[in-house]
Amino acid sequence: MSRRDGARSATVPSRAGARDVIVAGIAGSIAANVVPHLAHGITGRPFPTPFANPPGVGDSSAVLNLIWATVNAFGAVTLFAGVRHHLDEPRVRASAAVGAVVSGAAVRAYFRSVRRH
Repeated sequence: MSRRDGARSATVPSRAGARDVIVAGIAGSIAANVVPHLAHGITGRPFPTPFANPPGVGDSSAVLNLIWATVNAFGAVTLFAGVRHHLDEPRVRASAAVGAVVSGAAVRAYFRSVRRH
């Protein structure tokens, strides 16, 4: 929602709602997923993707990791663009950061358990 300021003719964005905070958290989570896939793709090392056999366990090629990193980056940027008017709000930025950290920790725990077997 927007409100009009009587002294100005420009529309001022309203405060971020719960949807914006949630979207920022999801965007942060997806953005964090770019890092390992991009790093493995650039260095030419295989790394699991959802397209591996078995999915998320077997390794995918470096090229597929670069493609997956690009898809993730596009998704994160698209979601961040949807909340761009609220990125200056601390709770939106905090949600993105928490999404990234929680996602990173969960993925690390998952791969630690998968690689042990």
